[in-house]
Amino acid sequence: MADYPPAFQELIAALRQLPSVGPRSAERLALYLLESPPVVSQRLATAIADCRQRIVPCERCGFYAEGPLCTICSDDKRDRQVWCVVEQPSDVLKLEKSGSFRGLYHVLGGRLSPLDGVGPEQLRIGSLQARLEAEKPAEIILALGADVEGETTALYLAPILKSSGARVTRLATGLPAGGGLEFADSVTLGYALSGRREL
Repeated sequence: MADYPPAFQELIAALRQLPSVGPRSAERLALYLLESPPVVSQRLATAIADCRQRIVPCERCGFYAEGPLCTICSDDKRDRQVWCVVEQPSDVLKLEKSGSFRGLYHVLGGRLSPLDGVGPEQLRIGSLQARLEAEKPAEIILALGADVEGETTALYLAPILKSSGARVTRLATGLPAGGGLEFADSVTLGYALSGRREL
């Protein structure tokens, strides 16, 4: 029975490592790259290599940057008194797309997970403490997941951040906009009740 040549099989295997790409999608992508004009695959290869070479973590906050500082840290119009602490650089983009936050960020690079061997030393907590001493923000918002690891990370960070004199807040949790009670689990309903606000 005939099969793809080894080089093509390796391309399929490499594409399968991408998130949300299964065996059929990887095969279709590989066929497209093989059958399209060479300029298409060359552009993709160049873009990947260029991105890997030029994109680095921002020296200040840890977000994606092409120089020492990212575009957010370089923007003089941002509110430097309010920071938002997130787990990953992709979380910054989610908050930015909401258009609701105009402060600065700090990317931890993950969250505390002792079972997975992730302790404070593996996260960018030391650089956060150094920034706190140098920049003295008025408020720090913890925008971490509402799961066990996110809660653990928030509980660990809260006393450290409060010792700087900053007000420490957490993103509200509860019912999603447009959602009904019939779709909410008991934990979500509990958060929604405890985080209620006056109208």
